[in-house]
Amino acid sequence: MSEENVNGAAATPEATGPAFTVEKIYVKDVSFEVPGAPAVFNEQMQPQLQMNLNQSVQRLNDNAYEVVLGITLTCNAGDKSMYLVEVKQAGVFGLAGFDAQTLDVMLGTHCPNVLYPYARQLVSDLIQAGGFPPFFLQPINFDALYAEGLRQRSQQGQLADAETAGNA
Repeated sequence: MSEENVNGAAATPEATGPAFTVEKIYVKDVSFEVPGAPAVFNEQMQPQLQMNLNQSVQRLNDNAYEVVLGITLTCNAGDKSMYLVEVKQAGVFGLAGFDAQTLDVMLGTHCPNVLYPYARQLVSDLIQAGGFPPFFLQPINFDALYAEGLRQRSQQGQLADAETAGNA
């Protein structure tokens, strides 16, 4: 219920406050590779996992944004690659009535929190369908990741300001 009838007139998002909607959730891209199959299934070494996480945001119109959460999981045993999973879980989100800072926070924390369970399940299903034991990604604190990203951007800005001041 994003619009209400107030004295015969439709309420605007500004009048009712900020609005957040999930318009669509979908898999944008997926890849699963087992380069050493079937020999890799006989490996007795302890596997080592490496996960990379990334996010991109694209503005679609005034109040709609596509957020893409990318997860790459690489599993190696010694110098042999056991499997590689790449998932890009995406969503279209409606965000209206937010100030710029709150909008940035919503896109950087709330939207990935919505997408992550879908990506997590897809990664798990792919690994199991590939013939490996079930694997479940641990929960991720997107609030902490966002705060760390802000801290790093602030430090980079301070370094750039210091370099500019030093060259003046």
